[in-house]
Amino acid sequence: MSIFVALLLIVVLFLITAGAIIFVFGPLLVLQPHLRTREWYSTFTNLLEPRNADLPQEDIVLETREGFKLSCWLVKQPAGARGTIIYLHGVGDCKIGGVPYAKLFYGRGFNVFLYDSRRHGGSEGHYCTFGFYEKSDLSLAIDYLLGRRDVQTGNIGVFGTSMGAAVALQAAAVDKRIAAIVAEASFTDLRTVMVDYQKRIIKLPWHFLRNLAMSQPQRLAHFKARFVSPIHSVQSVYNPVLFIHGMDDTRVRSEYSQALYDNANQPKELFLIQRGDHTNLLNVGGSEYETRIVSFFEKNLA
Repeated sequence: MSIFVALLLIVVLFLITAGAIIFVFGPLLVLQPHLRTREWYSTFTNLLEPRNADLPQEDIVLETREGFKLSCWLVKQPAGARGTIIYLHGVGDCKIGGVPYAKLFYGRGFNVFLYDSRRHGGSEGHYCTFGFYEKSDLSLAIDYLLGRRDVQTGNIGVFGTSMGAAVALQAAAVDKRIAAIVAEASFTDLRTVMVDYQKRIIKLPWHFLRNLAMSQPQRLAHFKARFVSPIHSVQSVYNPVLFIHGMDDTRVRSEYSQALYDNANQPKELFLIQRGDHTNLLNVGGSEYETRIVSFFEKNLA
């Protein structure tokens, strides 16, 4: 056997093995990501619920059209709310990550609504679809809030981080009740960010492997990855959007928020944070970060 044939055989076997690994484990990585839990958060913070931050907390359960129960918290102003902000967490995370934001927003006069996305935290659901179905869950939350006669909702804004930002942008394209969006560290579309994840896992950027990895999840969860596209959705959003991204984000490239900003309609803002990674912007951004977000909502939910 010649050296060329031997090398070719090795390459073919490697591709077959890589393809098999992606085909078997791809659906699990995409549809059922590893989840952060209350126990995980308790190792470094005692802010596990809004009441731990001395906030008024109401525990709520909403039911999706498929029958999944969503675990939610409402932090309601006693009177005269300036508006209502819905917090959407990232992939693998849960609403606990939003407690510091609830404290920030409540202190500035807003109601805050937080919930675990389907298949995350205390919510039910079999699969994560990165916005394909989740955008309807956001509209369900808005339906609930507007149906509460004892809640002065005012205008409704959404703060989403990572996957939550992608969900917010997709929802805002079809639900015009969302008056303002802060989209932090969003991806542009699911198929593109899947190539990034693939590179990190097996160091291969080839799109046909991405397509192979996505074929099973789409079949199992009954969704189309090409329709999970915030960069397409922003072209139908005409309410204000503030895009935020850490310049040193190691999970979702900051160029994605730049691309989203470039494709979005006015009014829009872009805030890039030096030395910011994917999950530390509240700490790294400091007072400037908090001021930009709060001022944005104060201006656009008035």
